[in-house]
Amino acid sequence: MRIGITCHPSAGGSGILATELGIALAERGHTVHFVTYEPPFRLQHFHENIFCHYVQPPSYPLFRYPPMTLALATKISEVAEENQVSLWHAHYAIPHAACALLGRDMLPEEHRFKIITTLHGTDITLVGSDPSFFRLTKYAMEQSDAVTAVSDWLTQETLREFQLRAPIRTIHNFVNMSKFDDYHADRCRLAEREEKIVMHISNFRPVKRVTDVVRVFKRIAEAIPARLIMVGDGPERMSAVGVAKQLGIQDRVKYMGNQDNVESLMTCADLIIQPSEHESFGLVPLEAMACRVPVIGTRSGGVVEVVEDGVTGYLCEVGDIEAMARKSIAILSDPELAEEMGRQGNQRALERFGRDSIVDIYEALYRKLLEPGETGTRAAAPPTASLSGD
Repeated sequence: MRIGITCHPSAGGSGILATELGIALAERGHTVHFVTYEPPFRLQHFHENIFCHYVQPPSYPLFRYPPMTLALATKISEVAEENQVSLWHAHYAIPHAACALLGRDMLPEEHRFKIITTLHGTDITLVGSDPSFFRLTKYAMEQSDAVTAVSDWLTQETLREFQLRAPIRTIHNFVNMSKFDDYHADRCRLAEREEKIVMHISNFRPVKRVTDVVRVFKRIAEAIPARLIMVGDGPERMSAVGVAKQLGIQDRVKYMGNQDNVESLMTCADLIIQPSEHESFGLVPLEAMACRVPVIGTRSGGVVEVVEDGVTGYLCEVGDIEAMARKSIAILSDPELAEEMGRQGNQRALERFGRDSIVDIYEALYRKLLEPGETGTRAAAPPTASLSGD
């Protein structure tokens, strides 16, 4: 198959999933064309079946802002026609699915491709629900040949918010387990040997509640020797720094900034804390489980489909600092409990979210869409059809 992919190339769950999916498809012999404004950050090695095409919006004094989306739609159309792309996978409804639709409409009938749109969360919960984008988001989904979401929670939220006429299929995110077998982190680079390493990884947006991480860690540090490693960057970073200073623990917190290979850091953690207000899926908890690291998360969004409460970590209510601190200390103070949670997490990640089984589902959906005479498979499935095996 010749497959086109548009995604956000920067750090984030949608970009990670899109890039890892493209790599997996290329390894299976498919030809993959990425169209983005810069190289996807997870695409770090040469793949003979992967081609990247970059969008350069025109700079013209008449435009107050460069028309990036129009340039993206044009590039999609050009790449699809020149390379005989038969299917385009848009990650995010806005702008990528809308651009794919416009790009397809520019082509003559014999060159038009099928469109699959994968929803990752903020394209629905933030952008799509904004009145100025609502109509366009709904149109992009209903005009796609197939729409998927990365969790059952997101599927239900989308159906509730947009009242779609056609179904959405849940296909969970996946993890490449082999990536986490190659790292043996040197703990001395991040903490003293007697210290427990508590880690948080995010884009530091308000929904991630990074100041909650700092407040939880304050209680942990009062009970046991520990150090907090904050990985990522974003608008709430300075708030986290300020709270750490107020609590007098700034010397116990280390900020690592954005990291391309988080697996090289995650494997040395004793505990991952992700106290988000909601997550559409929870890729960081899944990667932590793949690393055999217990997780403290919140009982919200798609995280409940990833972390098994009391088995691979603990889920607490959003904002419940005391509960998160108590559960964290329980894990960090009991090596046998931490080891068992890590083992169970690794097994769950392998059995339910392994790369090969999830890519099989995408590949089967692609083939179904490309069957002769197929006009889209969405109407054939019940409204909350799941292809994830759950």
